[in-house]
Formats: sequence, structure tokens, C-alpha cells
Amino acid sequence: MAKAFKFELQDVLDFRNFEKDQAQNELAKALAVETQINNNLQLIASQFIEVKKQIDASSDFEDIAAGNTRKKFLELQKEELLNQLAEAKVVSDQKRAVLAEAMKKTTALEKLKEKQLEGWKEESDKEENDFIDDLANNGKHFHQ
Repeated sequence: MAKAFKFELQDVLDFRNFEKDQAQNELAKALAVETQINNNLQLIASQFIEVKKQIDASSDFEDIAAGNTRKKFLELQKEELLNQLAEAKVVSDQKRAVLAEAMKKTTALEKLKEKQLEGWKEESDKEENDFIDDLANNGKHFHQ
């Protein structure tokens, strides 16, 4: 009977799958950084709204001055976070490209494995059918 199917490039495929998993993890980390920055931007936006409300509700010069100082500080934080977000998006795009390349390499090997498996199955089926035919033919000769 036919021997068991063995994909000659299985070690390479396993390594490529490992690389793909690593790339997925790296992209997830990069996207988590983006998410954290966006969350911080949301927090600053809500703080900015609160400070603006406090300034508008107050007639005390010191409160208004402190509020304006706080608004300027929040603006600086926002600018810094926007710069960080731009950098994080560049990193995410790079990680996304690495993942796409890893997926392409893995997919090519998986397709090759599928083709080889189909060929092996066809060959195995042919060998089995030939074996059955030989048994049937030998049986006819034996009974004659």
C-alpha cells in the first residue's frame, strides 16, 4: 500500500506559520498602542470640555486664568499625543506590511502542500484500485 503523505517543505511551512503568528502579535501590539493614544486623546478632549465649562461658569479672574493655563497644557498634551499617534500609525502600517508578506509566503506553501496532497491521494487511490484489480484478476485465474 501507499506510504503516508509527507510534505517535504513542512518544516519551512511551520516556520512561515510561526513568522506569521509573530507578525500578527506585533501588529496587535502596534494597534494597542494606537488605541491607547486614542483613548488618551479622548480623555484630554473631555478634560478640555470640562475646563471650558468651568471658565465659562466663573467670573473669578484667578479661576479663569487657571483654566486658561490648564487649556494650554491640555493643548500641548494633545499635540504630543497626535505626534505619537502619527508615529504609531507608521509602525502599524509597517507591521501590517510584514504580516501581509508573511501571509503571502504561508499561503503559497499551503497551496503547494494541497496540490501535493491531492496528487498523493490520486496516486494512493490508483495504487489501491490496481491492487484490488490484481486481487480480482488473480481470484478469477485461481478459480478457473
